[in-house]
Amino acid sequence: MTLAEAGARADELAQAGSERELAQLRQNWADEIEAAARDTDYRTRAAAYRAIGQFRYRQKLELLRRGLEDESPACRGSALISLELLSRDHPTVVNSERPRLHRMVASNDENAAVRRLVIVCLRNGSPQQETITLLNGLAGDDEQDAELRTAARRVADQLRKRAATR
Repeated sequence: MTLAEAGARADELAQAGSERELAQLRQNWADEIEAAARDTDYRTRAAAYRAIGQFRYRQKLELLRRGLEDESPACRGSALISLELLSRDHPTVVNSERPRLHRMVASNDENAAVRRLVIVCLRNGSPQQETITLLNGLAGDDEQDAELRTAARRVADQLRKRAATR
């Protein structure tokens, strides 16, 4: 079984609520994920960062942070997918990375797909005004990609509505 296959199986187990089997799978693959995240091949690192979310490895957040800083857009994207997955029920995961996420989405040097993934992650965080302001700025900037503007507008609206219900 490859890491990608194990990650897919872990995701199935997590969605089914099979905690015991998921814990066993985590134990069997922990070292392989750590090694893969340090591999020289970006494809192997990307698979490792993606697996962190699939395995629901909350204790590997520091490794995931390394993925957010990886030189490869594919690795950063995989790390963001895992961050989004881990933050669905725990906004503190996004909240703790908010400054880094703000820098990534605000940077015109960043890959467009990575920037859109950052916006998706920010949706799961607490509705802080600075995030809403940043997203509104991106949504109104005609020099930005149309998909990025649409995603920013949608998430800013969702965050604004959540802030109003607090």
